[in-house]
Amino acid sequence: MNELKPAQAGTLESNDIMITMAPGAQGSGVVIDLESIVLAQYGPAIKQTIAAVVAEQNVTDIYIKAVDRGALDCTIQARTLTALARAGVIPPKELI
Repeated sequence: MNELKPAQAGTLESNDIMITMAPGAQGSGVVIDLESIVLAQYGPAIKQTIAAVVAEQNVTDIYIKAVDRGALDCTIQARTLTALARAGVIPPKELI
């Protein structure tokens, strides 16, 4: 895995999600801090979607702050991948 640097993707507009990530402490694993307007109904599913994308990229020891405004699964996946690319984990050409 490449060295992770702080990165962000998304907006706080309706039906979107803002994903902010930074390196976590060594051995901390994937930490997801979620704020959502639909936290009670979909919080676990949103966290699972973010964690699955991060796991597919073999990323460990990362802190993720997600502020959701009702984003669909495909948007959550896209924002997470974009943030990972901006963090230097995924080469941008692999996103296409």
